[in-house]
Amino acid sequence: MQRLLSNCLAGLLFSSLIHSAVAKQTSQTESVPEFRPGYLIGYLKQQDLPNSLSLLPPPPAVGTPAFALDQSMAEKSQALRGSKRWALAISDANLKFPAAAETFSCALDAPISEQQTPALYRVLRRTLTDAGLATYSAKKRYQRPRPFVYNQQPSCTPEDEAKLAADGSYPSGHSAIGWAWALLLSELAPEHGNALWARGRAYSESRMVCNVHWYSDVREGREIGATTVARLHTDPTFQADFAVARQELLAVRAKGLTASGDCAAQAQALALGAD
Repeated sequence: MQRLLSNCLAGLLFSSLIHSAVAKQTSQTESVPEFRPGYLIGYLKQQDLPNSLSLLPPPPAVGTPAFALDQSMAEKSQALRGSKRWALAISDANLKFPAAAETFSCALDAPISEQQTPALYRVLRRTLTDAGLATYSAKKRYQRPRPFVYNQQPSCTPEDEAKLAADGSYPSGHSAIGWAWALLLSELAPEHGNALWARGRAYSESRMVCNVHWYSDVREGREIGATTVARLHTDPTFQADFAVARQELLAVRAKGLTASGDCAAQAQALALGAD
């Protein structure tokens, strides 16, 4: 009887601590400033971001074998227009939260939300900014035309085409972000590593399906995402948030909560591939 009572009290204490931590983490998210509406500042200062211009080779020049590969991959991706894979690519294009938080929920087999996992939610929002901004020194230098500009075929987000046409294609910011998220989440849930890495790769390939990035943009974007993750692990504020996010995920598992969203539909779309 005494042991049962002790276990109950321990459970109540754990639940109380988690509830208190969630409330505190939600408050901390609200205190992080935005660098533009809807997007939190990152963890890294501008001077601490990976320098994509110095890290990456120039994009493939027209007429080279590497550019021929880019064109070939673009043509294969265009065959998916109107398919379930195309619909997933449209969804993957949306970086706005809370929708973007669900991107990896199926691969993680856990919900990600500001209410249930506020520290993890904040980690995703802030690392989005870090990984995305890390691509811009190369983007600004090369100003590579995007596939839909070059081949005059539609993209999956026509409402964004004017903005995207003025923004360099190389390397892919979405690919950097998605790969960074996949790597970070796989550290929190190594048992789901293969699923998370596969989803991260597919997330980056969605940019080819959308006809807004070349294959080489996507490949080098993932490189910048990985480099950004390495740099993030030296930042004390990130380290603190990441440690809390790990505990949040354990608490979610303990409650038996699973993925949000239509995982069966996502699996069907991913089965179509992107190349």
